[in-house]
Formats: sequence, structure tokens, C-alpha cells
Amino acid sequence: MLIDTHCHLDEIDNIDEIINEINEEKIIIIVSGYDIKSSNQAISLANKYNNVYATVGFHPHECNNIKEEHYNLFDKWFANPKVVGLGEIGLDYYYDIDFKEEQIIMFERQINIAIKYNKPIVIHNREASEDIYNILNKYNIKGILHCFNDDLEYASKFIDLGLLLGIGGIVTFKNNKLAEILKDISVDNIVFETDSPYLAPTPFRGKKNTPLYLPYIIKEVSKIKDIEYDILISRTTNNAVRVFDLKL
Repeated sequence: MLIDTHCHLDEIDNIDEIINEINEEKIIIIVSGYDIKSSNQAISLANKYNNVYATVGFHPHECNNIKEEHYNLFDKWFANPKVVGLGEIGLDYYYDIDFKEEQIIMFERQINIAIKYNKPIVIHNREASEDIYNILNKYNIKGILHCFNDDLEYASKFIDLGLLLGIGGIVTFKNNKLAEILKDISVDNIVFETDSPYLAPTPFRGKKNTPLYLPYIIKEVSKIKDIEYDILISRTTNNAVRVFDLKL
């Protein structure tokens, strides 16, 4: 069984067809919300399909759109057993450098909600590693560094906090630095994701991504780590089941 720990399906027209095909390939998918609309859609898909779970939350780009009353939605969302985490949340200093304080406030607010409900967090990090590490170091919380593409120092620091690294299509790109970093990281510290419809792996780079491409990512890491494909699947699937407390 494969688990895509992070994907977005709100830009896919033929969702029913795609999810049925994903199910036939024995892939479990976790659809990640990033605002109110996408979080509600992720829950709807999870309610409709056995092989779909949801995470819900507010992406840092939403820091000026979320009002106080919107945080009450988590009470409703987490009443659903198929909502297994809080995210995609975090910090993004690539686009929103003028709103760092607002992002940090929203990030910490959602971390505390996750702690309240004993849920893992799925963390978006773009050029904000230092602040994200310093914030997470104040809490005892499990989660995943979504689309990890940092250096070995931060990989080790986040792992020491008990977090997992989400490995996606970037690892298949030519001359990517992630391949070298992964040589020094135990497979017990990683999970796999596609971030569909973004970051399609080679040989589909530049096209719309789908959870069906997950095996290409896993095969690349299998070569990098010199570990059998099936063993890699087994160990990383166990990681995903553990962090999301999945009842499969």
C-alpha cells in the first residue's frame, strides 16, 4: 500500500475518475486543505471515498483573510474522524515578506489548535527555516515538513524535534541537492508525497501532477538509498500511518 501524504485535488476536473484509478492502484491519499474552501472540499472527498483522508488549515498566504471566527471551524472539522491533521500551515517568506508577524501569529495559533486536538501538523516552509525551527522548538508536536528541500543541517534539526520530512517530485529533478541529503537520512524519518497538481516528477516534469505518479518518487529514493522498493514502501507507509494515526 502506498500513501501520498500531501496532495491537492481542487484543480482537477475529473476527480471521480482520478480517485477511482488511485484506489485501483492501492494508493491512500491525504488531501491537504490550505484555506476554508479547500479544507471543506478535502473533507467532502474524504467522506465520499474510503481511500481519501483530509487535513485542514490555513496556508500562510491566508494570513490577512482569516478572521477570529474562522478558527471555530476546527471544532467542526475535527469532529470528523477522517480529518487526520492540521495543515497546510507554516511560513512563506518568498511572497509575503511584508506580513511575517501576521504569518507567525496564525502559525502558532494553529499549532496550539493541533495540540488541543492531538493532531499532527503539515508544515509549509519557504525561506523561513530559522523561524519555523525556533517556533516548533517551543512545542511538543508531531508533524511533517511538507515538500522538504532544505539542507542537511535543518533536516537533522527538524528530525531531532521528532518531525518527518515529506519527500516529493523534487528528488527526481536533475542536479537536485535533496538526493545527497537523503543519503544521510534514515528512511524512518521520511514520508512520500506528490503535492499534486504541482511538482510532477521526472519524466512528467512540467505536466499536471497526480498521486498516480507517486511510484516514480519512491523508485528514485530506492535507488538513492540503495534499499529495495517494497521495503522502502513498507517502512515509509508505517511512518505515515503512525504520524496521522490512520486506521486502515
